[in-house]
Amino acid sequence: MTELTEKQREFLDKNPFVGTATTLRQDGSPHNTIVWVDTEDDAVTFNTAVGRAKERHLRKDPRAAMTVVDPENTYRWVSVSGHAELTKEGADQQIDKLAKKYLGEDEYPWRNPEEERIKVRIKPEKIDSAGFDE
Repeated sequence: MTELTEKQREFLDKNPFVGTATTLRQDGSPHNTIVWVDTEDDAVTFNTAVGRAKERHLRKDPRAAMTVVDPENTYRWVSVSGHAELTKEGADQQIDKLAKKYLGEDEYPWRNPEEERIKVRIKPEKIDSAGFDE
């Protein structure tokens, strides 16, 4: 497994830049969606809900990728690929943490009480980046 450098981790943690999460459909074709991004321990994370395409795809094939680009400098980016783990543990707290980072809100404002949140952790197997002096 590969690890994020300190500068890559800081880039992902400190900036409210959205990421493009890529999962694989049942036919093997890629499915891209825009997500809020976080890091946790050795993983790049995002949040979704049970039943959504990302969650369904990852249950069948855990391979995933995430790319985050600085919108002010598109030559500064981090891309991670690896196998994803899904967990409900800490998912509600994570979506609130992401709402604070991306919206300045203490709680996720679009919470649906009938929805179960899922935390997706991509363990990096390959990391590519540009714009970092390392």
